[in-house]
Amino acid sequence: MNMGVIGQATGLFAATNIDDILILALFFAQGAGRRGAAARVVAGQYLGFLGILAVATAAAFGATFLPEPVLPYLGLLPLALGLKAAWQAWQNHRDGGEDDLTGVRDGGPKALEVAAVTFANGGDNLGVYVPVFATAGAGSMSVYIVVFLALVAVWCAAGRFFATRPIIAQALSRWGHVLLPIVLIGIGVLILVEGGAFGL
Repeated sequence: MNMGVIGQATGLFAATNIDDILILALFFAQGAGRRGAAARVVAGQYLGFLGILAVATAAAFGATFLPEPVLPYLGLLPLALGLKAAWQAWQNHRDGGEDDLTGVRDGGPKALEVAAVTFANGGDNLGVYVPVFATAGAGSMSVYIVVFLALVAVWCAAGRFFATRPIIAQALSRWGHVLLPIVLIGIGVLILVEGGAFGL
């Protein structure tokens, strides 16, 4: 196995996914103390990233499941989830449900919600992964994919680590109900604006 390719894959993953650690920490904090919530976050992260890899691999071989003009509209996924989270937080606050402000009433984040955010947030990664995969060749591309999937586990561990540090966990417990909608809405708007969706 070529160590140079492993190093390149590691650098590429880190550079294109650094923002995912914050999102993962927020998701882990949202599910803190809920049975199976951490597993759902990890499953969702893998599901979303596998979707990104499937599209990037297919595109590298010439298939296009998602035409480039469609990619900016992926921002609608985190935007909708962010608005939903904001609505739930507002309802919980209005109802006086102080214990439910982190979104634990429904058992925390769902795997498909995490997957949708991961896939939408990784839409811009496709612009980097496709040319790299197309020029890497089948052998090197398989190394990239294995390294990426291993690093998803590292990213999940880092997100959970940050979400469980006492100071960070306390801050996320207190402000997570505000931060999660803001981050998701911000990601959605950024994807839409940077991609020129709706003529923005």
